[in-house]
Amino acid sequence: MANRLFKVLVLNQVSPNGLKRLPAETYTAGKDIADPDAVLVRSADMHGMEIPASVKAIARAGAGTNNIPVKAMSARGVPVFNAPGANANAVKELVLAGMLMAARNLAPAQRFVEQLDPASADLDKTVEDGKKHFAGYELAGQTLGIIGLGKIGCLVADAAIKLGMNVLGYDPEITVDAAWSLPAQVKKAGSVADVLKNANFISLHVPLVEATRDLVNEKNVSLAKHGAVLLNFSREGVVSDSAVLAALGRGQLGWYVCDFPSGHILKHPKVVALPHLGASTREAEENCAVMVADQLRDYLENGNVANAVNFPNVSMERESRYRVAIANANVPNMLGQISTAMAQAGLNIHNMVNKSRGDMAYTLVDVDSAVGDVVVAALRGIEGVLAVRYLPQAD
Repeated sequence: MANRLFKVLVLNQVSPNGLKRLPAETYTAGKDIADPDAVLVRSADMHGMEIPASVKAIARAGAGTNNIPVKAMSARGVPVFNAPGANANAVKELVLAGMLMAARNLAPAQRFVEQLDPASADLDKTVEDGKKHFAGYELAGQTLGIIGLGKIGCLVADAAIKLGMNVLGYDPEITVDAAWSLPAQVKKAGSVADVLKNANFISLHVPLVEATRDLVNEKNVSLAKHGAVLLNFSREGVVSDSAVLAALGRGQLGWYVCDFPSGHILKHPKVVALPHLGASTREAEENCAVMVADQLRDYLENGNVANAVNFPNVSMERESRYRVAIANANVPNMLGQISTAMAQAGLNIHNMVNKSRGDMAYTLVDVDSAVGDVVVAALRGIEGVLAVRYLPQAD
């Protein structure tokens, strides 16, 4: 049985070290690929793209997947992979930079210096006279409120504590792994409102979903401490621009520091907007590319799923050369129907694992002998089955 050649369509510039994880003898990857098996993407908007029927997986070299039609892919039984945590250190460092920019008034101070006349005989005096307008305060002793305690939130909390800050954290859906990673000094908040009321700095680290859209809004931003600094290195839509502008206007917020320069907030003197630099480091881009390339390869070759936003995590060691991967709606008696179809074809199931996530279920089945096209067609014909892949190992 010869090695199969997998074709991967690459929509953005991706770290070469990531692409090297896809061996040239079994993969071809590039921007001009017809009928690809998979798509590797960073920021390209795929919502208006006609995604070929040949696509079996999409891998996003980053954390957010808002640029991918996840719901439509789920309906086709196509997993959408991402790289959670791979850019966490880069974002953490930028959050720290954002806090310092606000606390020390670095943006207006820089603008002041840029306007100085280098030929002026009074340059030193102008600098000394002007610096009093930019006096700030130190981070030590201030309270940082963190909303969202995933990998990034935990790293930000740890760094802030080491800087002498008090940390208040809120995340109603914190994972066990995140809870173990969270420094013991972090005080638990009961709600978003609790964070806003008690923090001098508020940093957001949540995905953009319906539940988090306008998470900071007209109603709750009014609870913030006078002069508080809001930092958004998460997603643009989790903050209401109009609410923030109003809060800045009345002094409720002292600064808004974000990674999303929307037209509504540009040029405001109390807004520091960066051009989406959160993951823009060499290290983060490489980490993301390597992580999703490895996930994509394991899925295409073995059917294993790790870090898909729409599939359960499923992994099974190979104990047979013959494997079938089945994506299906999470409905009763699906495993029974799959087992029956294989038994009727005279196939002995060597090992099987099935897991579900919401409406999606995923099954890996290792059998003791080759699976013919008739069996694959029978499996595809089961009501609720979305996709079937036969994954025999090469000789």
